[in-house]
Amino acid sequence: MKKEERRLLRASKKGKDRKSRKSLTLFFSVFVFIILLAAVMLTALAIWALGKAGFFIRLDGELKISTIMLFAFLISIVLGTVATFLFVRIPLKPINKIINKMNRLAAGDFKTRLEFGSTLSSIPAMNELTTSFNTMAQELENTELLRNGFINDFSHEFKTPIVSIMGFASLLERENLTEEQRQQYVRAIREESLRLSSMSTNILNLNKVERQTILTDVTHFNLSEQIRSAVLLLEDKWTKKNIDLRLDFDEFMVEANDELLKQVWINLIDNAIKFTDDGGIVELEMSEKSGNISVKISNTGEEIPKEKQDKLFNKFYQGDEARSVSGNGIGLAIVKRIIDLHHAKITVSSENGVNTFTVILPIKQ
Repeated sequence: MKKEERRLLRASKKGKDRKSRKSLTLFFSVFVFIILLAAVMLTALAIWALGKAGFFIRLDGELKISTIMLFAFLISIVLGTVATFLFVRIPLKPINKIINKMNRLAAGDFKTRLEFGSTLSSIPAMNELTTSFNTMAQELENTELLRNGFINDFSHEFKTPIVSIMGFASLLERENLTEEQRQQYVRAIREESLRLSSMSTNILNLNKVERQTILTDVTHFNLSEQIRSAVLLLEDKWTKKNIDLRLDFDEFMVEANDELLKQVWINLIDNAIKFTDDGGIVELEMSEKSGNISVKISNTGEEIPKEKQDKLFNKFYQGDEARSVSGNGIGLAIVKRIIDLHHAKITVSSENGVNTFTVILPIKQ
């Protein structure tokens, strides 16, 4: 989207926001005006009734103005206070309702939702408030469900390699093992240890990038070389599955955080290898356009349903519900956060048996 289009979109949204805020201001202004008008009319009615009853003192045949003003002042104070006490609860009722719902939300009741009557709901600002609150509650509920699921899954995944390591270590204590068996158990312990290390590293990386608000340590480096290095780091994985790895790109230079960006390519390439069947294809393409570098990482395999594509970058989300492929729902969350720090964009598409992750990265920060 061009800068001018983005500016117009922001201006349009700002205009709509102002309009909805004005409607809320108008609603409360009209309500206060009605209270004041009611107080004035009741005061006038009371003065008229008292005058009819001959209650006011007359001086030289004329009604003393100061007396009327004194009575009008006293009556308006009394009636205004009573009217305010009686009617102020009407506009305060939705505010009390909002406070109660927010307290429930703060207490951990993420199923709570905010609803108003048809009259209040017809006010754009109140409708916007309801939508925003309910969206926030829904997101918190989803995050809580994902977090709980992650804790259960992660605890299970963390426990599994530990149990395996303990089991193989116990087997190694046997004296009647052949050298082949001994090497097999040592290899299994090493693999499970690497698995634990990978999970711990992902947790630490996620915690680190979530705390980071600005991009630091920006350097100018060869992006193509960085991606080739990431591919070499994962060589054991793609050679073990006999994957046809295709690299199609020239040399591209970029300004970015070298360490953080390398995590993006390792996670995306590892993800592509993980979800590619034996003998499948993983392809990496790069191109430059309008000051941006486009990096496409594609793999053949089972397509990602559209309803899952938007959730892939959520923390703790695992698209493979059957758990046929190992993972902990952290890698793509790290990728998304690093991409955001670089003011870049990542999209996913899945069609014709090919899944493609596309990163649009600015050449200069």
